[in-house]
Amino acid sequence: MEKEIILTYKRLKELEAELEYLKTEKRKEVSEKIKVARGFGDLSENAEYDEAKKEQGEVEVKIVKLENMLKNAKVIDEDEIDTSKVVVGTKVKILDIDFDEEMVYEIVGSTEASPDVNKISDESPLGRAIIGAKPDEIVTVTAPNGEYQVKILSISK
Repeated sequence: MEKEIILTYKRLKELEAELEYLKTEKRKEVSEKIKVARGFGDLSENAEYDEAKKEQGEVEVKIVKLENMLKNAKVIDEDEIDTSKVVVGTKVKILDIDFDEEMVYEIVGSTEASPDVNKISDESPLGRAIIGAKPDEIVTVTAPNGEYQVKILSISK
């Protein structure tokens, strides 16, 4: 069985829109590029044709990936998010004990992760460590550069 992909409703809609775009507009666009490139003659030395065929392959791979992701998607019902512990869909205020630094992270599924805007995946070292933790709990995070501890200060939606 394939791994369940956890998504917010907003992210689900974004992925569905991207899939629709790829299947309709992008496929037509690439197909047109191939047709034009064929018109240039000898396919054995036709860089435009090779590039268009490569792009076609990439588009098809992306379509299959998105279809599989959506097939295995579990959408988080934001009204049912339990804020008594850290789960996907919550915002968590933590204290990095070593650096005495407070940070707020949103815990998201791996397809939504964007560390530059403090959206961390439940599969990241920090995300994995704090999933299930409750306020005031101190958690040890095992990261590639060593272990560190964080304290869960608060959990919200």
